[in-house]
Amino acid sequence: MPAIHYLTTPAAIQQAATALHACPRIGIDLEFDDMRYRYGRNLALIQVFDGENVYLIDPLPLTNPAHELEPLWEVLRNPAVEKVFHSCKSDILLLDELYGVHVRPITDTSVQYTLLAESDNNISLGRLIQSELGLEVDKGEQKSNWLKRPLTEAQKLYAANDVLYLFELTDRLAARLESLGRSQWAAEENKALEEVRYSRDERPYLRIAGKYRILPGELPLFRDLYMLRDTMARQLDRPPYMVFANDRLAELVRDTPRSLNDWKNARGLHPELRRTPYLEQLTALSPDNFVAKPEPPATAENRRFPFRRRLTGEKAAQADAREQLLNQLKTHITTDVNGYVANLVLSNRLVSDIIEQGADTVLRPWQKTILQEAAQRHELDYDQIARPI
Repeated sequence: MPAIHYLTTPAAIQQAATALHACPRIGIDLEFDDMRYRYGRNLALIQVFDGENVYLIDPLPLTNPAHELEPLWEVLRNPAVEKVFHSCKSDILLLDELYGVHVRPITDTSVQYTLLAESDNNISLGRLIQSELGLEVDKGEQKSNWLKRPLTEAQKLYAANDVLYLFELTDRLAARLESLGRSQWAAEENKALEEVRYSRDERPYLRIAGKYRILPGELPLFRDLYMLRDTMARQLDRPPYMVFANDRLAELVRDTPRSLNDWKNARGLHPELRRTPYLEQLTALSPDNFVAKPEPPATAENRRFPFRRRLTGEKAAQADAREQLLNQLKTHITTDVNGYVANLVLSNRLVSDIIEQGADTVLRPWQKTILQEAAQRHELDYDQIARPI
């Protein structure tokens, strides 16, 4: 077992970062809380493995984490140091959102495993370690509160295990991909991860409005109550579900308390909401007080109906022909290679995007090559799907 170093001071972080700059690669993982114990996404721990040492870097004792973690961020930006993750999308989005850190270069063992095309599903790190290395790792701390201090020894060991096996995993998976002639596939997919950026959802309430079948006339109140709950949650430093649940949000829209006293006695609300100033803010949404502001027009990407349903005439016929051709190609790739590869190239989402934007725009080079070769092999017209409709 490599040494585990628990770092809590700027000096220790700087010293570790200096050593990490000299490494050809590092394994890395993050533990963070995403609206479970506190408001927002909060970085709780950074795990790094250099082949000999595991560093558990704790940002919570730091007085200015953004500044005091900068030596580590420089390592993550250093193009000479390969960063090996497992299923890194959430981690790199968090680093971009909170610290403006864009990691490069990236190797993701989850991506490597997916491109072996042995299974449709993403594989957890624990299952991958078991299947590739024959080891059982304890995942009992997976859902523990990573913001609580002090960390237990079990948490530290769990965190170390998340990076300890990454080098052996990536080397094994890389060898298997090379034997299948798919190393370039992995290179392109990993390179694409470097371009992943966090973008703020300006209308997050729309994601759950559909789930609760909120009608157009109910949407302004649903939106304003959702946003007020979010503001209250931020001020209380509690996840929104602790302020009141999504189910209760929909119920309050359909049966809104009519007075201050009704709000005070409403069930399912955080106790602080029964006091000033929150109680008055909620009362402003009562039927006699609420002034509905219309929802702004949806942008093209958020329109109610998907692209296909907005087409008529010749373009609709062209879209139908494209879909038929893509389904033919998917069947051929399934027969020629296997169904997992066919789904990597022509998943339902990719088929929809290709119909609208064209394969040349949507697909990575390795995917396009497979599609072009299948079209040529079966005498189908790739040019029919190459460009935007």
